[in-house]
Order: sequence, then C-alpha cells, then structure tokens
Amino acid sequence: MDDVPIMEARGIYRSFHGIYALEDINLKVYPGEIHAICGENGAGKSTLMNILSGSLIPDKGEIYFEGARRIFKSPKDAQVLGISIVHQELNLCPNLSVAENIFIGNTPVKSFEIVDKKKMVRDSLSVLEKFNADIDPNEIVGNLSVSRQQMVEIAKASSMNCKVLILDEPTSALTENEVEVLFKNLDMLRKNNIAILYISHRLNEIFRICQKVTVLRDGKFIRTDKVKDVTQEDVIASMVGRKLNQIYPEKGRSGSNVMLEVDNLSHKKVYDNISFKLYDGEILGIFGLMGAGRTEVARGICGIDPVDSGEVRLFGKKLSLNNVGQAIENGLVYITEDRKTQGLFLNMKIKDNIISSTLKKVSKMGMVKNDLTDELSTKYVEMMNTKYRSLDQLVINLSGGNQQKVLLAKWLSVEPRVLVLDEPTRGIDVGAKFEIHQMLRSLCNSGHGIIVISSELPEILGLCDRILIMCQGRIVGEMNWEEATEEKIMGYASGTKISM
Repeated sequence: MDDVPIMEARGIYRSFHGIYALEDINLKVYPGEIHAICGENGAGKSTLMNILSGSLIPDKGEIYFEGARRIFKSPKDAQVLGISIVHQELNLCPNLSVAENIFIGNTPVKSFEIVDKKKMVRDSLSVLEKFNADIDPNEIVGNLSVSRQQMVEIAKASSMNCKVLILDEPTSALTENEVEVLFKNLDMLRKNNIAILYISHRLNEIFRICQKVTVLRDGKFIRTDKVKDVTQEDVIASMVGRKLNQIYPEKGRSGSNVMLEVDNLSHKKVYDNISFKLYDGEILGIFGLMGAGRTEVARGICGIDPVDSGEVRLFGKKLSLNNVGQAIENGLVYITEDRKTQGLFLNMKIKDNIISSTLKKVSKMGMVKNDLTDELSTKYVEMMNTKYRSLDQLVINLSGGNQQKVLLAKWLSVEPRVLVLDEPTRGIDVGAKFEIHQMLRSLCNSGHGIIVISSELPEILGLCDRILIMCQGRIVGEMNWEEATEEKIMGYASGTKISM
C-alpha cells in the first residue's frame, strides 16, 4: 500500500433542492487498499461515489487524482483517468455479447472504422482470464447469472486501465459461493495496486476484506479508521449516532401452542415433503443457499403459488392453498423480498400504498374516505418509526430502509396473525435493521407468529429462536438457537451433513 493517495476529495459539498446531501466531506483513497464507505440510508454514500465517478458535479470542493486537481464533467472524464464504478443495479446491455459489453465505447477497429470482432473477443478472453472467469465472450449478457454479469462489469472496468474501482453493494444478489469468488478477485485487484471503494451494509464483509473504513452520517464525515483498530460496535455507533446496546433483541420463550402447521407440502421438482410447526412466542428462521426453495415454499404456504400436495393449518383450520385472499382474510401474510417490483407501488403516495391491502377499512359506501386513509396510514407508518415528510410523499423518494418500513406497515394494517417475511432487511442500513428486528420481536411477544427467511447467517443466528435449514427443496436440518453455529448451518445448507 502506497503512502501517497491516488485519489482525494477535499471539502466536498452537494445539495439537492436546497438541502445538503454532503457537507465538507474529506476522503483519501490509496492504491492497494479496499476502503469501505459505511453509513445509514441517506448518509450520502451514493452521492459521494457519483461525484467521484463523474456522474454528479459538486457544489463546492476539489477532487485530486494522482496529485493533480481534476474536474469531472461526465463519467467519461473519470473513466479516461481509470476510475470505474459498478452500481448495485448493473449497467450492462443485456442484448449484446460479453465482449461487446466489455469494450463498449472502446471498441477495437480495423481499416475504415470496421469493428475488429476477432481482436475484441481475444482481448475479452485475456481480461476474463485474469479473474479466472470461465465466461464465453460471445455469450449474450442477458443469459448470464447476476454474479457473472457483475464479473463482466468488473472486467469492463479492468479493460479501461482501472486504477480506482467503486463497488456499490456488490454482494446483495450473490450466493455464498459467488461471494467467495468475488472476494478472491477483489484481493487480486488489491494486490495489483488497484484502489477499491466498497459500499456495503454487511459489516461482516467489511471486517473480512477491507483495510480501512470511513463512516458518513447525515451527509457529514464522521471518522476514518483502519479496520483492525475498530470493532463492529464502534462502526455501528458512529453510523447511527448512538450506541445500540444489543444489536439483536433478547430471544423469546417458545410456547407449546401451534400457530401454523405445514404438513407434507410439495410442488413438482421445486420442493418436496415440507413439514414444520410454528409455535407461539418464537421467531422461526428458514435458511438455505440460493436455489434451496425457501421463497417458493413461503409463497406456497401463503397461497400465492399453487402446490401439488400437502396441507397448511392456521390455528387448526385448514387453508385453501390456491387462494391468497383466503390466507390474508385468515391472518396469514407473505412479505416479499422484492419490495420494488412486487411489494410497493413506487410511484404512488405512502398512504395509497398503506391502504392498498385494506381498502375496506377506509371506505364507506364504496368510496375511499381521506380522513380514514390518513388516520390508518399515520398509525402504521409511525408504528414503524418511518422517516417521511408527508403521507402524500411518493414511496420512490424514500430511502431503502423507509421503503421497507412502508411495506411492513402496509401488511401490518391488515392485522395479521402470522407473518412470513422474506429477506426483511435486505439492502437496508444497520439502524433500520435494528428497528425492524425490535419490531419483529415485539410482534412475536404480543402474540403474532413470525417466520423469517434470510440469507444472512448473522441475522438468522441473532434474531431467530429456532432455525430450519433447506437444501435442494427439502428441510435437512433443524436446531434451536442455543446449539446453532454458522458452521453447523452451512454444513446442512451445503449438503455436506446427513439429513435429519
């Protein structure tokens, strides 16, 4: 790691509509280091990265690259110098080939400006081989998995003589194995003296692969430390502005009353012979690697997707498994992992999202009443401690954590008895996670049944009282929180332990 920063931001300010998103931000980035940028949603992380990569122009402040002051008027200005960004929402052309994507805007040509396809494919292979990526340069990008598309993005950055690579939530859609491949490639880039700025809400990743961490809060610089000199608790306290005495709420005391019973549920080749019980006073966790069938089982239980066989009983009453309306009427709701496309109407108001699941409560004689709408919406968004300006605010303008709170408020408004939550804290900051975890425990203690599906092992271990592990469409393990460890759970989830 060099002693001279390759990139430096000095006194950066940026406002939107008169409100500062960044105030007096200073940052130094060095070659050969992975530098984490942490903060809650709305802290200014993305705004700062967009400035450093040329997508936004600061109101005030200076950017230095390789010792010289630079002014970026577009992303191309930053790319020419060797600054590349890989957004959480990948920026590829799905109908073009891998090679065409890697060299888009920098296509090799022959005489008369004719594209040299053979050279483009050869050069693409050379770039991909650096990352041990077994990807055909002629393959259409839209046919690749998310992790392979992400590798194409990184290869694209590398082809442009990348010196600073910015990654925004790079593991949010990856499996455990894919995360390992990504980390190996990032370590290789670091050893080749490339500087990496790494944005993630997953602190365990930061403490595993990063050398430095910078914390932003409310658009202001809080601290920069060497990772080895701080704890996760230090970083969390700096992010939220207070100490969270206990990251996860205290475990509950499981009762003996069965709230939900699933008996021999099966669906073609997706999952088979799924049986379990949910008891009062417990949060039941379901863990499995990508493709294990967790989401499919949850959707089958809640009547969203058809099943081939099996029964679901809610407080002893058999439910029809092809009728989501009946499940909701009986108090069983499924809260999707995909809030943006399946859970919320992003371009509608907060209050319209809340009442969309419970129109009868706010209607008289077939007409929606504004006073009832405002009363009900206020009750549930405030129950979730949602940060918003007005109930008329569009959901798309909220942070990810507050969007998730609106999604939870929407389904709490139907007064469910059992909630099945699929990845309830995906892509949200540690402060919002803390609040949602506290809310789930409070609901559990007040008599609700809670099932949590999560791909984050620390969340499963910290939040849940009992854990079911799935592998290849079957439940292969079950354990109480006292006996559960990451090693045991991963052993079952990966298929290396014998089924129970």
